[in-house]
Amino acid sequence: MDNCIVWFTNDLRLHDNEALWRATQKSQYLIPVYCFDKRHFADTTLGFKKTGSFRAKFLLESVANLQANFRKLGTELIILHGKPEEEIFEFAKTVQAKAVYGSKEVCAEEVQVEQSLEKKLNSLGIELKLYWQSTLLHTEDLPYPIRNLPDIFTDFRKSCEKIIKVRSTFDTPKKILSLPISFFAEKNQGYFQIPNLADFGMSTANPDRRAVLDFVGGEDAALQRLENYFWVQDKLKVYKETRNELIGADYSSKFSAWLALGCISPRKIYEEIANYELKRVKNESTYWLFFELLWRDYFRFVAKKYDNKLFILEGLRANQKALNWREDKQDFENWKEGKTGLAFVDANMLELKNTGFMSNRGRQNVASFLTKDLKINWQWGASYFESQLIDYDVCSNWGNWTYMAGVGNDPRENRYFNIAGQAKRYDEKGEYVRLWLI
Repeated sequence: MDNCIVWFTNDLRLHDNEALWRATQKSQYLIPVYCFDKRHFADTTLGFKKTGSFRAKFLLESVANLQANFRKLGTELIILHGKPEEEIFEFAKTVQAKAVYGSKEVCAEEVQVEQSLEKKLNSLGIELKLYWQSTLLHTEDLPYPIRNLPDIFTDFRKSCEKIIKVRSTFDTPKKILSLPISFFAEKNQGYFQIPNLADFGMSTANPDRRAVLDFVGGEDAALQRLENYFWVQDKLKVYKETRNELIGADYSSKFSAWLALGCISPRKIYEEIANYELKRVKNESTYWLFFELLWRDYFRFVAKKYDNKLFILEGLRANQKALNWREDKQDFENWKEGKTGLAFVDANMLELKNTGFMSNRGRQNVASFLTKDLKINWQWGASYFESQLIDYDVCSNWGNWTYMAGVGNDPRENRYFNIAGQAKRYDEKGEYVRLWLI
C-alpha cells in the first residue's frame, strides 16, 4: 500500500495547506492525523494550566471542525493521545506509511518533537516532510537569510515591501482516498474520539455576555469571520481608525484566534484584501491589515533567528546585564485577577480572565504595568497569556512580551505606557472600565 500520513498541528485547515496538498499528489491512501499532546495541558509552576479552558475549548472545536470537513471528503481524521514523537511513530508503523507530511515549526519545544519523530521514522525508512506555511511570506523569499534578519521591524518591513512576493494559495482537495474505516476500528475504537475539557481536568467557563465575540474554533468559522468582517459588515475600510477600540466585535478583525491554530491561512487573508481593494476600496486601512500580518511574520522569523532566546529571562539581549526582576507572587496574583487598583489595568485583566481575549491596546498596557511598574518577571506574564489567550501564538506572544519588557526587538529602550494617559485617550468616557468593573 502507498500510504502517507498528514500530521496536523497548528495548521487545522484544508485550504492553502501545502503539506496536505503535497501528500495528495504523492500517496494512494492519505491518512490525516491529529495528536493531543498532554504536555500542553499540564499545570505550570505558577499554578495554572499551560493551556487554559478558553484555549482548549477553541482547540477542541477546531479539531472537530477539521474532522467534519475530512468526512465530507470521504475520510476520517485520526485522533491520537500522547507524545506525538511516540504516537505518530507507532501509528506510522501500524499503517505502513511511507512518509509523514506536516508543518515546520520554529520554537524549541516543537522543534525537539519534530527532530525526535524524524529520528524514529528514519530508523524505519519513513520520511518526515515538513513545509513552511504559517506565515504570509516564505523564508525562502526574504531578501536575506534568517541570520541577517533586521533587529528592527521597520527595517524588515521596508526591505520586504520593496520586493514583496506572496506565494499563491494551494488548492483545497476535492476528494481524498483513505484506508477503510473498518481498518482503524479493528485496531482502536478511540481513533475517532475527540476528547472534552473534562478529559484535561477542566470545566467549561460560562459564556460572558460582555465578550467581544463568541469565538468558535475551526476553518468554517474562520472563513465565515473573513466574509462577515470584509463583505457583510464592510469594516476593513475603517480598520486603521477603529483597531484601538475596546468594545465590540468589529473594532478589529479578530482573525488572530483562527490564525493561531492555522484555521485560516494568512495568504488567504492577503488574497481577500486584494480582492476587497479591487471591488470596494484601497486605503490606509487595507494596507494596515497587511502591515499587521507582516508583524506576525516578523515575530516568527525572530524566533527562528534567535532560537531559544525568546524564552529566557534576558531575552534577545542575553549579552547584556540582566535586569533585576521581582518575583512577588501576591503582586502577580493581583495583576492576574484584576485587583491592582488601577481601573484600566483591572478591566483588561478581567476581560482576559472571563473571556480569553483582550485587545492589543489592552495587552500593551497590562504588560507595561507588570514589567515597568511592578517590575515582575516578564516570563510570568507571558506564561499567563499563553494559558488564557484564545489567540495564543507562541512567537507573537513571547515576542511581544520581550518587546514590552525591554529585552526584545524594541528600538526604544525603556518603553513605558502611562496607564492614566492611555485610559483617558482610549476610554475617554470610561465605558470600557464600567463594562468590566461595575
